[in-house]
Amino acid sequence: MEKEKENEQKTQAAYPFINRELSWLAFNHRVLQEAKDKRVPLLERVKFMAIFSSNLDEYFKVRVATLKRLIKLKKKTRQKLSQEPSEIFDQVIEEVHRQQQEFGEVFREGILTGLREHNIHLLTEHDLNPGQQEWLKDYFEETLAPLLLPIILDETETHLFLKDQAVYLSIKMWEPQEEDCKPERIAILEIPTKKHGSRFIKLPTVDDHRYVMFIDDAIRFCLPLIFPKYKAFEAYAVKVSRDAELDIEEEVSGNLMAKIRKSLKKRETGYPARLLYDPEIPQDLLNSMMDHTGITEEELVEGSKYHNFRDFFQFPDFNLPELKYASQPTLLHPDLEKEPSMLEAMQKQDYMVHYPYQSFDYVLRLFNEAARDPKVTAMSATLYRVADKSAIAKALAKAAKNGKLVTVVVELKARFDEESNIYWAGKLQKAGANVIYGVPDLKVHSKLGLITRNEGGKLVNYAYLSTGNYNEQTARIYADHALFTSDKRLTRDVEQVFNFLIDRHPDKEFKHLLVAPINMRESFSKLIDREVRNARKGLPAGMTLKMNALQDGRMIKKLYAASQAGVKIKLLVRGICCLVPGVEGLSENIELRSIVDRYLEHARVYIFHNKGDKKYYIASADWMTRNLNRRVEVAFPILQPNLIEQIQRIIDLQLADDTKARYIDNSYIQPHSPTNVRSQYETYDYLRSLLPEGMQPEREEE
Repeated sequence: MEKEKENEQKTQAAYPFINRELSWLAFNHRVLQEAKDKRVPLLERVKFMAIFSSNLDEYFKVRVATLKRLIKLKKKTRQKLSQEPSEIFDQVIEEVHRQQQEFGEVFREGILTGLREHNIHLLTEHDLNPGQQEWLKDYFEETLAPLLLPIILDETETHLFLKDQAVYLSIKMWEPQEEDCKPERIAILEIPTKKHGSRFIKLPTVDDHRYVMFIDDAIRFCLPLIFPKYKAFEAYAVKVSRDAELDIEEEVSGNLMAKIRKSLKKRETGYPARLLYDPEIPQDLLNSMMDHTGITEEELVEGSKYHNFRDFFQFPDFNLPELKYASQPTLLHPDLEKEPSMLEAMQKQDYMVHYPYQSFDYVLRLFNEAARDPKVTAMSATLYRVADKSAIAKALAKAAKNGKLVTVVVELKARFDEESNIYWAGKLQKAGANVIYGVPDLKVHSKLGLITRNEGGKLVNYAYLSTGNYNEQTARIYADHALFTSDKRLTRDVEQVFNFLIDRHPDKEFKHLLVAPINMRESFSKLIDREVRNARKGLPAGMTLKMNALQDGRMIKKLYAASQAGVKIKLLVRGICCLVPGVEGLSENIELRSIVDRYLEHARVYIFHNKGDKKYYIASADWMTRNLNRRVEVAFPILQPNLIEQIQRIIDLQLADDTKARYIDNSYIQPHSPTNVRSQYETYDYLRSLLPEGMQPEREEE
């Protein structure tokens, strides 16, 4: 591990390399651009505000917390790093501050103004008319008051623990109404978002004017009811984000489940990564909060009057569909929809389903059919992030109860999904499944399924390979590709992957799959080297590479070398990208785009020109060091011509996108001859066109 880090740092030092943390912030700024874009429907812009805020919360809990750990290392140890962590930390905080200011402007000047234009009024405690005041007092007494637990901070209170990600009101009260009261008191009160079920309160509608307010402001208005002994009040929001990195060894000896559970408990009490505060808070009140919590100035981050904008996911839509994206009904698959049996269909040919445009139900059909089929003898699957009420996990449990040999690899280290995975692991074990908790030192990130069927005394394998998780919820918003196949070239290798996960011996040979950490890095390197050789011979050479993140120093170095050799490289990278494109003499043959739109681009696609005989790979893996070295990942080839055509068409649309694609500097592409291609909508229309007329749903115009 240490040697790996040292090599990575040397590579990064020798070539232009954008810092990972700053590159991630650039990605989140692209999300903020969607909230700012007036072409996006208003309530969808509100959701992008929530996504931006949720992303930033996780960033502080994980990445900034890690930076703080590095800063605390001894100087000699820090010198081995490619950059002084304190320098990166300062740059991060400066950029976060800039984005937070822009966020506030977007909210005030864009979102609030837009809501008012549609007669939606987000009221504060100062905006209520007499009738609304009386209504809110009644609502408070009946609904909110029982959920509140104010804490008075006096001289004897030396330590106050603030829950991770909860929003609190820091309250100062004065002008006592009784002689025995102190002239001034300070209190803190948690905003009961979870208990209330929403961060917002809908007030009565009047003449098509709709009214809504934060619980925060409702509590501010009702402070005299909470503290009747005082007349004057001030209340300011604060929020703590705590370190969420799981400090566990990634190994399965001993009781890993117990380690995970212990670490999850620690997550709530991890040291604070930041204290977000209202910039209007008086210094004495902020000092009091710091004194009582032990939080230092290093953890302070200026926010706004309201924190946890992720709660805007719950913002009421007031039944106004015109303020949301036009409906895009999920498409049926033109061939699978005609087939009564998924397994029999897979005997004939391969099929590919593209989420969220096409239905995830075909995966559920496959697993439920296999669970019932008396000829199916065994089922295996890798579960990384499953839905809370996972239909896939239920189908696997049903198969185990039906006497089939069920093997499920459950990744307990899927960050922020550990509790759900622990729950389903227990359910599957009780049903009789063989549950495997990962591989020592590796995280199982591949998305695989294998079904074995006894057909006339002969065992036949069917495989499911995907870029996305077995999750029917995220399949509605994550753009992924999934392959259904009985091709022996692929199923034989998939079986070998499961053998590796079971016996943990890395001596497996793969003829068609690229499997990390066994042969993926080497195989991708060879594919790049072949393009370099072709370019040096004067032959056409190129690559189109789509991924979520490009961070691995050695792969970036190879891309630089390929560009210098004349290989034309087109990159589609949604998030982190540490490569610097367009540098003369180094990367001028590299084009880089990022698409942020209605759906989350989650698929990884790797295309190599290969002298015209293009090689297509779909993968679960990004080109990050962790994916290539420390995770079990799978890239699988697309071999069937009609499926190759589908992938190429979708990628071509993304490369032509001049509406939601951005260059690395985060700006919108300004084409010389704009064609107004919006790839996600064009992809939907393309897949819709594959359906016979009677199966094509109506699509609303935006």
